[in-house]
Amino acid sequence: MSRDQAPKPPIAFITLPIRVRYPEADPMGYLHHSVYLQYFEMGRIELLRSRGHSYADLESAGVFFVVTKVEVKYRAPARFDDELTLRVDLVREGPVRLDHTYELRKAHVLLAEATTTIACVGPDGQARAMPDELRGRQSEAQRTPGNGESSLPDAH
Repeated sequence: MSRDQAPKPPIAFITLPIRVRYPEADPMGYLHHSVYLQYFEMGRIELLRSRGHSYADLESAGVFFVVTKVEVKYRAPARFDDELTLRVDLVREGPVRLDHTYELRKAHVLLAEATTTIACVGPDGQARAMPDELRGRQSEAQRTPGNGESSLPDAH
């Protein structure tokens, strides 16, 4: 991509509020670094749900997802009881894999940004093609950046 080209819009995205809970903080009161990955997983599951799918139903049908790559850049700390906003973008869909990007913010301050690649596998743990109904299913609102706001309650 040349410098003059705008980045491609996400395939789908969601934003959700998160409040840092007491057991997620380390003894100094900071959000433990490992919890960020849990927040990202929560976001992926809610994005899947917003596209009309239940991860629990997919698992019952023998469709699983495994993280094959994760990269997190921690920019600023979060503390117990902070109100955060997580944005999850689905940026690439392949026959077997999905790539996501994440931004975790406190107000306008970027706390962390991340990328993940997840792969679709069967019950045997072997890679498998994603079911057709999972690929490319999105509403018009999800195709238009700015309209993917979630009305999910805070995660307490």
